[in-house]
Amino acid sequence: MEIRIGIKHSPRELSFETDSTADEVRGLVEDAVAKDAALVALADSKGRQYLIGTDSIAYVELGGEGSRRVGFIS
Repeated sequence: MEIRIGIKHSPRELSFETDSTADEVRGLVEDAVAKDAALVALADSKGRQYLIGTDSIAYVELGGEGSRRVGFIS
C-alpha cells in the first residue's frame, strides 16, 4: 500500500510503500496524535523506518492495496 504524508511548511510530501494495512497505519498515526507523542514511527516495505513529527503532519493519504503499473499503460 502507498502512503503519502504532507509536511507543514514543505512543498514536498513523504511517499513510500508499506506492507501494513490502511487500518494499521491509521491507528498508529491517530494514537500518536491523541497521546501528544512527539514522533510517529512508520516502516516501508524495504525495512526502512520513518520518524515523523506529529506536530508537522499536514495530512496522511492512504493508498489502495492494488499493484503499481509498469510501462506505457494508459
